[in-house]
Amino acid sequence: MLKRCFIAMTALAVLAGFSACKKDQGGAGTDQITIKVFSNLPDRRNGQGLIEQTLFDMYTQANPGIKIEIEALDDEAYKTKFKAYAAGSSMPDLVNCWGQPSFINEVIDAGLLAELNPADYADYGFLRGSLDGWSKNGRLYGLARNTDVICFYYNEKLFKDNGWSVPQTYDELLALGKAVKAKGLIPVAMDGGDKWPLAIYLTDLITKLNGQNTNALVVKAIDTDWSDPVLTRAAGILYDTAGAGLFQNGFENADYGTAMNMFTSGQSAMFYMGSWEMSMANNADFSQEFRDNLRVFLMPVISGGNGRVTDICAWNGGGYAVTAKSAVKDEAVKLLNFMFRPENWNRLAWENNVCMSAQNFSVYQTGGETPAQKQLVEYVAAATAISGTTLNDLGNSEFKTRSEDLIQQLAVQAITPAVFIQRMD
Repeated sequence: MLKRCFIAMTALAVLAGFSACKKDQGGAGTDQITIKVFSNLPDRRNGQGLIEQTLFDMYTQANPGIKIEIEALDDEAYKTKFKAYAAGSSMPDLVNCWGQPSFINEVIDAGLLAELNPADYADYGFLRGSLDGWSKNGRLYGLARNTDVICFYYNEKLFKDNGWSVPQTYDELLALGKAVKAKGLIPVAMDGGDKWPLAIYLTDLITKLNGQNTNALVVKAIDTDWSDPVLTRAAGILYDTAGAGLFQNGFENADYGTAMNMFTSGQSAMFYMGSWEMSMANNADFSQEFRDNLRVFLMPVISGGNGRVTDICAWNGGGYAVTAKSAVKDEAVKLLNFMFRPENWNRLAWENNVCMSAQNFSVYQTGGETPAQKQLVEYVAAATAISGTTLNDLGNSEFKTRSEDLIQQLAVQAITPAVFIQRMD
């Protein structure tokens, strides 16, 4: 209730100062303009979907001549439908994209995205490098929404009640998994069915083994071969991890929602996922005790590895782009620019504990953030290396599909690390 009241008051406050700009925002005239939005945020009551919906409501209230039609699907269904749109001639006007080579390069090369003017965002506070993935040949085609950090979520009270400590090394993580299983619980809830979380896990391991320049190592492997000892050892660790039972039985068939439910319902002690889920601490669908005790820790260091705990797996995640052949392209760009004004997505996402945006959100920190929020900010501030785009997204779309399939096969021990390396070649 407090969250909804806050957003309502914010909308009124912004509208009061925004109404004078109606003509410039496309609200003039009597003819209604419809902007079609294709989103990967189907939950409009919580998290990023709530912030997106709030911004759309704010915009249409300030611009009576604008109507926004939203089609929202979860990630996997979204990607499938996006391909169908791309193959046809009726792309929506404003779409979600991922600023990674596996997704955006082919979309840009196909001429599907409208070019944006970088000068428009000079004072928007985008973090250094956050728009690199949205640019090609010096041209900008979209705006990044998030700064994503991968982590283990855990319930602090559950840990304290059982005398468990946050693991400092990977061996301690595996030992913790055995202790958790002895209590009849799942150690780590893993979304293995969607495959990309396993690819991120492998990237996380590579980062802890390699330390600096994880991206460069993987790109070199894609261009040449996968025989580097770091990659071979990371593959072996993932193979052994699943064999040690750190993840739930049948994790390769579990989807995102199933894995999250295992954690939020107390069936698992940990949940491996990104900073975009820190809003679990505000979700009224979960118990107050769970929300009060939500904490995070990073992938622990690996014995013999060059990486430190401060060498983190993080990247700039999803965002938005305007389609090149949109019949209302100018209006869609105006909506996009409104969404990313620093006082809009950036502020609302942080103040509502939804995610860390790709913009400078530090100006909105109050000290009253949730423990998980504070931890994630500290991790980013202390980072000595950042992985960048994860392994599966560093090639083209075919590489993404094949690498994710192979990583899943490796994780369930259907293939050995040696076969995995051979097939990645």
